Amino acid sequence: MSVSETVLSSSISLPSTSGGFGDFELHPTLERGIRAAGFEEPRPIQKDTIPAALNGADVLGLAQTGTGKTAAFALPLLDQLLDENLPGPRALVLAPTRELATQIEAEIRTLAQFTRLKTVTIFGGVPARGQIATLRRRPEIVVGCPGRVLDLLQQGALRLGDIETLVLDEADHMFDMGFLPDIRRILSALPKKRQNLLFSATMPKEIRRLADDILSQPHVAELGHSAPAETIEHALYPVPEKRKRDLLEHVLAEERCDSAIVFTRTKHRARRLADQLSKAGHRAVGLQGNMSQSQRERAMKGFRSRRFDVLVATDIAARGIDVSGVSHVINYDVPNTPEAYTHRIGRTGRAEREGKACTFVTGEDRAWVRATERMIGAPIPRCQVSGFEGESIEADGSRRPGPKSASRNGSSSRARSGRRPSSRDGGSRRRAR
Repeated sequence: MSVSETVLSSSISLPSTSGGFGDFELHPTLERGIRAAGFEEPRPIQKDTIPAALNGADVLGLAQTGTGKTAAFALPLLDQLLDENLPGPRALVLAPTRELATQIEAEIRTLAQFTRLKTVTIFGGVPARGQIATLRRRPEIVVGCPGRVLDLLQQGALRLGDIETLVLDEADHMFDMGFLPDIRRILSALPKKRQNLLFSATMPKEIRRLADDILSQPHVAELGHSAPAETIEHALYPVPEKRKRDLLEHVLAEERCDSAIVFTRTKHRARRLADQLSKAGHRAVGLQGNMSQSQRERAMKGFRSRRFDVLVATDIAARGIDVSGVSHVINYDVPNTPEAYTHRIGRTGRAEREGKACTFVTGEDRAWVRATERMIGAPIPRCQVSGFEGESIEADGSRRPGPKSASRNGSSSRARSGRRPSSRDGGSRRRAR
């Protein structure tokens, strides 16, 4: 049975733990690292995949962002490397963006802090000299983006002949960004006998084909990759295109809006909107593809440290953003695909904290609404805000004129609870800090 058939039918079931991390019987130094990282109980994706990976099985993990995937592959990878005393590289982790690669390496370093295992991160946008120098020290783990990995491989600065474990994280986004040809070239340089761990939020046909090619009788863990997390309150906000900016100001002024990621369709729109918000008194910063690596790092560092409250980003620039405590995700423009909806709004409501996601929709977005609701298997609540009413898009994708009047503070619904619309979502405008 192919991977595609396995995913479409049912997951392969292996025994999983029912208790804490101690049930995995990991190396004592890793257990110290787990405690130092503040992890208490395994997340569902970790419970489902770690036992299989420790047994040497290939793994296909289908889970949206923020579900604990990094530790799910990092812990078994580290445990296996601790049983050896061989020079590296022994494990290769591929990620779509430098931000995600950096975050993966940081979490691996935290978990491995009481071991002697070494890691290196390699990505483009910066000089390769420092990365090459680190590779000469033979680190056991290489975390990198496909483009720079392939470049250093072709230069002879990176040797992959001893790789025992390959991890592909956010495989669907690597395809979106055009990395699939690079990945296939990298695969050709790897030993045929190895363990493969592939994680993806969605399974487009190209990723199914890749999974069929590289995974052998994998353990498949499918973790609610379509429906939004239960911790996320999400709603559609019908609004005319020309009133989006004003509605954004209204949402940012909500009392509970402590930090927000605002998604736009294009990098030019992201840059312009970030500038407009800054001039209006918000602590806002943009994140888009034309920025240099140092600019991107400053923007992300500022957002994580709360020097900025609002991050305006495009989908591609935001790959790998993992910031705790984001209270709001605002889709200023709807995503290009329904699958990207749960990935975007998953930037809030992380680690079982509650979050709110607002998606601005116009009459032109009817087809997207219909396709997205079909994908998640439920209607998305509508929130009409007085003064910003647009065409009300029905659950079947049809439209009707917006109401002449609505509650002053608008309304919102928790999709998970089925509560009646609440008037709590308004609030006085917060002064710019």
